[in-house]
Amino acid sequence: MGRYVIRRLLQMIPVFIGSTFLIFFMVYALGDPVAALFGDKAPDPATAARIRKDLYLDQPLWKQYLHYMGQIFQGDFGTAFNGQSVTSLMATAFPVTLRLTIVAIVIEVVVGITLGVVSGLRRGRSVDSGVLVLTLIVISVPTFVTGYLLQYLFGVKWGWVRPTVSPDAPFGELILPGIVLALVSLAYVTRLSRTSIAENVKADYVRTAVAKGLPRRRVVTRHLLRNSLIPVVTFIGTDIGALMGGAIVTERIFNIHGVGYQLYQGILRNNAPTVVGFVTILVIVFLVANLLVDLLYAVLDPRIRYA
Repeated sequence: MGRYVIRRLLQMIPVFIGSTFLIFFMVYALGDPVAALFGDKAPDPATAARIRKDLYLDQPLWKQYLHYMGQIFQGDFGTAFNGQSVTSLMATAFPVTLRLTIVAIVIEVVVGITLGVVSGLRRGRSVDSGVLVLTLIVISVPTFVTGYLLQYLFGVKWGWVRPTVSPDAPFGELILPGIVLALVSLAYVTRLSRTSIAENVKADYVRTAVAKGLPRRRVVTRHLLRNSLIPVVTFIGTDIGALMGGAIVTERIFNIHGVGYQLYQGILRNNAPTVVGFVTILVIVFLVANLLVDLLYAVLDPRIRYA
């Protein structure tokens, strides 16, 4: 196991370098940060040249990238155009989005797997058909439509929750945004769980467990569910980073000042340091989440061994 983890960590290095370089290239090479800094006003040539030199933008792109990576390893992600350090923006944004992601993942796992198990054990029946239709509707409706609809019903019309989230973003106020963020992923988890359960319910090890006289609950939880969760865990592992980076719409609807909000503001204002810094951290989240998923395979299926 230890050798496998070390090998995977080494494999993550070129992936991290390649991903961050592509991000850096697309942001800095395809846009002009200095022009974005001045907005509609054309900067004085001497002033623009001085700013480019201060920001290391007068160097070739590969030198700019090496300089940026050197700053990152020192914990410096640069300074946003408003004068605030990107690190301080991360310190306020990532905890909020992390809480929102935790709420979404819990809802996605609990509700999605439960519906998938119920549907898979009753394949072909009315419950199964109803769950499939419901998940298809959820997948088809855009997130911004679901978000505004639930915000209006629960927050404005019925007044059960706050329509927008307060700056502190406690867990209680993140339940409705978490539901909105998790709905599409929940539908996919339900379908994956349902398909995996329906395929494994006729497996030899399940029939053997039933023939031994084991209780139905134990057969489902200890044998059927455990072996059916591998594709679900794979999806959830990759979905963690997607939820953190893809929360732009949800955070805009509920006025949550998290990662999605900061990325939206950075893209809108062509704030290159903010965009590159936040996406760099999201790349690390993706890589770590995939590593943890691979290690979790051995927990779910003891037959899996790592060389």
